[in-house]
Amino acid sequence: MKKYFIIDFDSTFTKVEALDLLGEISLSDSRQRTERLQKIKEITDHGMDGGMSFRDSLTKRLKLLEARKEHLVELVALLKARISKSFHRNEEFFREHADNIYILSNGFKEFVVPIVTQYGVKADHVYANSFKFDHQGRIVGFDEDNILSRNNGKARQIERLKLKGEVSVIGDGYTDYEIKEAGLAHKFYAFTENVTREKVLKKADHVAPSLDEVLYINKMNKAISYPKNRIKVLLLENIHPMAERSLKEEGYQVEVHSDGMDEDELAEQVKTVSILGIRSKTQITEKVIANARRLLAVGAFCIGTNQIDLQACLRKGVAVFNAPFSNTRSVVELAIAEIIMLLRKIPERTKEMHAGTWHKSAKASFEIRGKKLGIVGYGNIGSQLSVLAENLGMEVYYYDLVEKLALGNVRRCQSMDELLAIADVVSLHVDGRKSNTNFFGRDLFMKMKEGSAFINLSRGLVVDLEALKENLESGHLVGAAIDVFPQEPQNNQEQFVSLLRGLPNTLLTPHIGGSTQEAQENIGDFVPNQIIQYINTGSTSNSVNFPQVLLPTLQNAHRLMHIHHNVPGILAKMNQDFAKHQINIVGQYLKTNETIGYVITDIDKKYHQRMIDDLKSIEDTIRFRVLY
Repeated sequence: MKKYFIIDFDSTFTKVEALDLLGEISLSDSRQRTERLQKIKEITDHGMDGGMSFRDSLTKRLKLLEARKEHLVELVALLKARISKSFHRNEEFFREHADNIYILSNGFKEFVVPIVTQYGVKADHVYANSFKFDHQGRIVGFDEDNILSRNNGKARQIERLKLKGEVSVIGDGYTDYEIKEAGLAHKFYAFTENVTREKVLKKADHVAPSLDEVLYINKMNKAISYPKNRIKVLLLENIHPMAERSLKEEGYQVEVHSDGMDEDELAEQVKTVSILGIRSKTQITEKVIANARRLLAVGAFCIGTNQIDLQACLRKGVAVFNAPFSNTRSVVELAIAEIIMLLRKIPERTKEMHAGTWHKSAKASFEIRGKKLGIVGYGNIGSQLSVLAENLGMEVYYYDLVEKLALGNVRRCQSMDELLAIADVVSLHVDGRKSNTNFFGRDLFMKMKEGSAFINLSRGLVVDLEALKENLESGHLVGAAIDVFPQEPQNNQEQFVSLLRGLPNTLLTPHIGGSTQEAQENIGDFVPNQIIQYINTGSTSNSVNFPQVLLPTLQNAHRLMHIHHNVPGILAKMNQDFAKHQINIVGQYLKTNETIGYVITDIDKKYHQRMIDDLKSIEDTIRFRVLY
């Protein structure tokens, strides 16, 4: 059966209501500009919701506009820059199906025709009103004999066309629904890319956040391989609003929760999720991943990823991204502040002051200038801490299992023992892998200098808290600052329980090393961009578990992404299928790690679905995706 598409113009083909925009032009010098524009908008909305007859709405708006013919030239120029995004990227659809596409608008041909014909829509397939002008070029009315100027005019116009086939209406207003209500259309799609009208949504057969959604449902050629509105995102743990904003602007469905979720709850919630965003509390376990049928990517909105089962994600073909640099400055500043506070015994002095005790003394209170800082783990944070500490006059030493380039005058220690024997302050910056559990225990604390201070801003599990408590109570350590703990509350309502509560000269903070507005904003910008790039191009250049691939922009081709178990012969089998189906390969890329192989192949657009089925059926395939 032949398919026809009846498409609205205002707020559908374009992002705006054209008469509202015309008012901004024609009333630019009017003293009543603001009041009249607001009134025009109110009338437009009232008519679109079905609360006013169209003819009344049109008559009232034209009187308020005081527009002239020359204003229409400027209006057309502005409208050309305000085409709806999904219409703009699907220009090929309009040209390919021009015979079956009609623009039906309660607007005016004078500005509708110049806009839609540039996309291949036939001028004689545009049905709209016409202005009336006086001899001075002022708009004084409209052609009242035009059926579209009357109530229920769109339905009457469609009836006159006598289309033989399946008719779909795409629009955002009540007058678009009236076509379906009159029995003249099979489906009414409420288009919500630009505006959402609740009364219209209730009447719709299907809500279409974009034209891509309509074309996907109708299995027609489209500009993108999968409607972005069908990609569901779940963000947990109070991630910065910038992340939500970026993902929504990309067109995804985004659901936000301020707290984390336990394993059972997340395993249930993740079933329909394509992108999952967490911070440090939520545990992504093998059980969660097993239930994640549609999951493409996980975003860790923090530095560490030890809360994520990376191997389980890899085996399921789920790419994981984090923010290795975004909160570095914030963590380093906190470390510097804590070093100063511990050496000045600020925690104890503050506690005394709150209890009413005035204890002014310089005893056991030191500047940090000239003191020796020992950094365990010389990664992004450790190295930046060394720079700031040295600038404040400290002597800085570090120990790392891997040879690293020392910045400034920092000196590398050959062993932990060497570093601990030197340092007045030890700052821990290691990762949270399981093998690091209780890494810093009794033996290492005893090797620290008498009267030194200890800081942990890395991971809670890496420190033996019982051993730390013993060394604080005995006075072997002058103080400690701890920001991370083996067990942390899931939300701000849960009580914090720890052996370290109440200890002298001990700073306890609730995992806020990276919790500054600047850091969270940086993370909220960085992680979504990495995920969006992966979804849109297949690039994995900043993934923590996938083979690293930075891909060129896809041009005039389709991209096939094949994730498989890392076994011999997969690429050969894929290329055999390409040869069998006589496919021209534009470009091909392969990267592997110890678990998976990742093959990206760009091919010409013309191919049969049987080739896709063959590629999916190759043994050891984990996930297959087509991108265009």
